[in-house]
Amino acid sequence: MARANLTITVPEDVWVGRVSRAYPNARIRILAALPDGDHGVALAEVTSDQLPDLVGDIRTAEMIVDLDLLQHHGETALIQFETTTPLLLQPIKSSGIPLEMPFDIQDGQAKWEINAPQEHLSRLGEKLEEFGIPFDVEELRQQVEPDPALTPRQRTLIVEAVERGYYDTPRECTLTDLAEALDLAKSTCSETLHRAEETIIKEFVAELPDSQVPRED
Repeated sequence: MARANLTITVPEDVWVGRVSRAYPNARIRILAALPDGDHGVALAEVTSDQLPDLVGDIRTAEMIVDLDLLQHHGETALIQFETTTPLLLQPIKSSGIPLEMPFDIQDGQAKWEINAPQEHLSRLGEKLEEFGIPFDVEELRQQVEPDPALTPRQRTLIVEAVERGYYDTPRECTLTDLAEALDLAKSTCSETLHRAEETIIKEFVAELPDSQVPRED
């Protein structure tokens, strides 16, 4: 699983790109969005010191077919709108990635946080390029899932050992201390820990590139 932070540059010919650039200090926060055939329906919170003008420009945008003002307080309004060109939803839908809400659009740029397998992220990048939507990857991190090869008891023991300093140098916790903390016999603790370490080390070595694995002459 990978986590990516993307900055999407909304094309000028899309209404939200044009309108957000006309009000660069305004924030359009998309709270929910749903593709509906060729159309898209979204719930958004808009904040601006020119709120009436901003909402008016959204309402009259060529690609907006319906807009309802649901709430209004000070410089913030809650609106629901329907658009004939949900351009930002199309690459997401095509790549099979759930888009995390809310996300902000400001001055022609949208900020997305995506959690998905690496291959899905690659597909999203291809779809964004296909739809002519420029983007920058601000951050990309691989999220390591707990090793399913370890049993629940082994995982618990390894985590406890790390937290108590069993693997520190110098060691902050002895095997006896660890066994007592988990109410285990010392022999059981030692054997369980050894099996967990064996699994972790063998998997680590198996994932090393061939060039890093020493070979016997």
